[in-house]
Amino acid sequence: MLKDNFNDLLSFMVVARERSFTRAAAQLGVSQSALSHAMRNLEARLDVRLLTRTTRSVAPTEAGEQLFMRLSPHLLEIEQELTALRDMRDTPAGNIRITAGEHAMSEVLWPILKPFMAQYPDINVEVTVDNGLTDIVDGRFDAGVRLGEQVAKDMIAVRIAPDMRMAVVGSPAYFARYGEPHIPEQLASHRCINMRLPTRGGLYAWEFEQDGHELRVRVEGQLTLNNLPQRLDAAEAGLGLAYVPEDTVQEAIREGRLVRVLEDWCPAFEGYHLYYPSRRQHTTAFALLVEALRNTSVAYPAYNVTTSRLP
Repeated sequence: MLKDNFNDLLSFMVVARERSFTRAAAQLGVSQSALSHAMRNLEARLDVRLLTRTTRSVAPTEAGEQLFMRLSPHLLEIEQELTALRDMRDTPAGNIRITAGEHAMSEVLWPILKPFMAQYPDINVEVTVDNGLTDIVDGRFDAGVRLGEQVAKDMIAVRIAPDMRMAVVGSPAYFARYGEPHIPEQLASHRCINMRLPTRGGLYAWEFEQDGHELRVRVEGQLTLNNLPQRLDAAEAGLGLAYVPEDTVQEAIREGRLVRVLEDWCPAFEGYHLYYPSRRQHTTAFALLVEALRNTSVAYPAYNVTTSRLP
């Protein structure tokens, strides 16, 4: 019976964790119908319902949740033992899963990943680009890349980028028509390009600071865009003001396609960090990636968030 159930139990663990046949089937490399059939067979053999299915979701029953909690530590132990064996290879190999924001991925992580993966062809890297504050433990990520102030508590954090600044920009044609704001409060009378926060669902309030005075301004406008390149394109097209990382608009400002305003209200703040759980056993492959990121940022300190000023 154990042989018959083992593969299906592993599949059940993925379904229970992902709470989705679609995502679980993709991870397992099987069809949704085959996975659903396997779960029904498992429930029939055990004579207990493990999953509650609806047209839109799937969730463990009380018995399924109990099974999931009991099996999780044992499967994690098996996974760690297999990882230890894999790390005995002469050539580094393994899988690394990372979550990062759009800007962090394009400007910090991707330039390092390209030569890293060429150097280590047996290391597989999966990056999920997500501007929300993803829980890397719940999402089973090895690490995340976020701004220093956004790093979750009780994590090890390695700084991998310098301080950064935000910039408020608009096209020359926009300012010729509407004028320039001189203080953040004047943004209320301007057309601004909003961004919706994926974590909370609300619109992002633009953050400013001057002489210790912090200010958050909720702006309004015709457009709400979560994609950074589209926000930049919209600003250049004169559709409104954009609030974006400074490094993404430096060339456009030099070339006169965009004009910057409220610069004195945009101080520097801590840049990106790679962060990961302090208690998780990591592979040689992951250690190599951390080292590659650290070597590009030797001037930036690494620290445990529990001893830093981060919230």
